[in-house]
Amino acid sequence: MKLPNAEIALVEREKIVNYLLNGAHPDNGGKAKFFEALGFRRDQWETMVSAFRKLAREAEVSQSSESPHGQKYVVVAEIESPSGRAAMLQSVWIVDRGLDRPRLVTAYPHER
Repeated sequence: MKLPNAEIALVEREKIVNYLLNGAHPDNGGKAKFFEALGFRRDQWETMVSAFRKLAREAEVSQSSESPHGQKYVVVAEIESPSGRAAMLQSVWIVDRGLDRPRLVTAYPHER
């Protein structure tokens, strides 16, 4: 199963710059170090948005569950990086109640 409406997936600038690529964020847990090692940079955040949108369109959903906020989807797949190195990661998406557009919630390294 593919992520529903993946072609309009929302990957917010704030999610990238202020969370995933922000090593000082209290909930980052090393995500910034992981993504920076792949060549992603805060000042070039659009590159990461493009990589996540491509992942959303092409990868398969590995898990889906209902939450109080909407339908959650987990996607485990390789992400293409600016360094040319692919890395396996787990991303979590949600389609908020009353909406039809998936939104990136978080992503982190996935151990094979």
